[in-house]
Amino acid sequence: MRPNQARFTVATEPIDPDVDSDADPSDPSDPSDPSDPSDPSKLPGARGRGGARRSRHGVLAVIAAGGAIGTGARYGAALLWPTEAGAFPWTTLAVNAAGCLLIGVLLVVLTEARAAPAWVRPFLATGVLGGFTTFSTYCADIERLISGGQSGPALGYLAGTLLAALAAVATGAWTTRRLLARTTRTARGWGRG
Repeated sequence: MRPNQARFTVATEPIDPDVDSDADPSDPSDPSDPSDPSDPSKLPGARGRGGARRSRHGVLAVIAAGGAIGTGARYGAALLWPTEAGAFPWTTLAVNAAGCLLIGVLLVVLTEARAAPAWVRPFLATGVLGGFTTFSTYCADIERLISGGQSGPALGYLAGTLLAALAAVATGAWTTRRLLARTTRTARGWGRG
């Protein structure tokens, strides 16, 4: 290609296994060819001449139902432990940390310990826990603290929430793996006697 020629490529969205369960680039029967970006119908999951896609409506309905439950639980937490105007948003911090802890537990259970129906992960992880955790409110809380002249607490909340969320996911995953390993060792020990 010469330097003065424009090169056009087709932008694709990342593949999410919860929603795009039919896109499998390793499947030779899949008409998609990710190495040929010149034909959008041959991209993974494309709705072109390569064949009809399975409907996403069921997965999206499951995510929406889970999201309604999760956001309802978050709203309930905000009603039980309201944050006064100008106060540090402890409730949002606690909700985000608790949700991330549960995401760590859930994903280890679903990916390493148990086979579950295809709808369980999008319903619980993406829907319920995605709706329960609230990083949009987190951003609004930071803006509210800064607007109220509380830059120090806003920066502390900014960093503290991210650290708490990451630590919670890691703790949930680590603890669940340890408990599963202990349960497996115990079950093997009982089987010998």
